[in-house]
Amino acid sequence: MSRPAPFALGLRYVGFAVLATAANLLAQEATVRLVPWAPLLVSIAMGTGVGFVVKYLLDKHLVFFDASRTRTEEARKVVLYGLFSVATTLVFWVFEFGFFALWGTSTAKYAGALLGLGVGYAVKYGLDRRFVFTGSAP
Repeated sequence: MSRPAPFALGLRYVGFAVLATAANLLAQEATVRLVPWAPLLVSIAMGTGVGFVVKYLLDKHLVFFDASRTRTEEARKVVLYGLFSVATTLVFWVFEFGFFALWGTSTAKYAGALLGLGVGYAVKYGLDRRFVFTGSAP
């Protein structure tokens, strides 16, 4: 199977971000329904974990077409992917909170969130391509 063109990979990457977000929110809701006495942080942790695994597997196999050769190599990729996820989430939060701090409206907050997500995902794609899934996607 030939690899999709870069634009198509970009669309996949964005689509998978949407799917991972949906998986995160569904896992949170399932946790709340199955364990209603658990603290809010439990549902957030479950959602984050599910979203991370979904996005990692989709990116690994359907964006970067990666095939790790050893468990050690795979573990290194998972750790780097996770660190870059945390870093780019911080970028997203800076934009979201920054816009809200500057303009004080929900519209500004959501505009910052959208801009932050866009910047964060663009940066993350580059980091993943360069440092995590090396030699994979175009």
